Amino acid sequence: MAAVILDNVTKHFGSTVAVDQLSLEVTDRELLVLLGPSGCGKSTTLRMIAGLEEIDEGTISIDGEPVNNQAPRDRDIAMVFQNYALYPHMTVQQNISFPLRMRRVGRDQIQQRVQEAAEILGILELLDRKPSQLSGGQQQRVALGRAMVRDPAVFLLDEPLSNLDMQLRSTMRQEILDLHRRLQVTMIHVTHDQVEAMTLGDRVAIMHEGRLQQLGTPEDVYDRPANRFVAGFLGNPPMNFLSPDSTLTANLPQLARLPGEVELGFRPEQVKMSGFQGGSTSGLKTPEDGDDLTFSCQLVSIQQLGAESLVTLQAGEQQFIMRTGQRQLPDPDSSLLVSVPTRSVHRFSSVTGDRLGMLGDAPANQADS
Repeated sequence: MAAVILDNVTKHFGSTVAVDQLSLEVTDRELLVLLGPSGCGKSTTLRMIAGLEEIDEGTISIDGEPVNNQAPRDRDIAMVFQNYALYPHMTVQQNISFPLRMRRVGRDQIQQRVQEAAEILGILELLDRKPSQLSGGQQQRVALGRAMVRDPAVFLLDEPLSNLDMQLRSTMRQEILDLHRRLQVTMIHVTHDQVEAMTLGDRVAIMHEGRLQQLGTPEDVYDRPANRFVAGFLGNPPMNFLSPDSTLTANLPQLARLPGEVELGFRPEQVKMSGFQGGSTSGLKTPEDGDDLTFSCQLVSIQQLGAESLVTLQAGEQQFIMRTGQRQLPDPDSSLLVSVPTRSVHRFSSVTGDRLGMLGDAPANQADS
């Protein structure tokens, strides 16, 4: 078993708290993704697990054993870096076999492991080349192969796809998934790319300012974000928010029944166009009590994405985005009627940012069950 457990782990750089009392359990054979913006502490967390950074407080355990005082070579981990860290003067075969040669593994066993890794990664024909003769994707496969031959208990991947173009990233995401399923080992993958995180992770741990914000499946963190930060960080485009002090929300009867200051949030794909007419708002419905939030608004702009479009709407002093696959859209400055189901509208505390539930919940519910 190769579970990785972090118990109240803290790391300071001078007066800066890079990781703040992080507690996290990565289960055996899980692919966990650490996700967050730059500077949130995710790479520092990975380096502490690897033993490349000392921790100031807390405990890190691998396979049930505390490893705080163990050297990196004794932790039974393999790490793949963002810049691949290949030796330019060595061939692909020499790069992949390097950790085995350092451990004085027999020549025949080295040859067998290198061949197996190269076959899995589809780089058998590249074994005699130097890194300078390889594409970015091929170099990434070599770096993965070098980690594989060690047969580690835990794989650590530090933003390994960030230097690749968009199409190659998609290919490599699938290859990492295939590799994880084939090897059946524990993997911890660090990224700032939410598409990468949602595609790869069995679970996603979202970090911000050194603290864990939410841990859950990709569906959980997207559909039931723990707080406003998570809700706004996930999604492209991100969640729409309606301020509690705007005139738009002041006219919503659904809010009149809720205690305290509440901010509303809903995904762009939940906004539906009900109708439109010319350039005048006359005759359009105003918000009323019912199953949907209904807004009279002005179409500001349209971004065509091929199969879908992003439509910027203005309602009062508030702007928000509608994501739609509808092909026939009105011209800018047209007046629209749009609606959002209350079951799709999240409530957030304006004081703490915590999610309180859905707008369609009973008023007494101040937290999700």
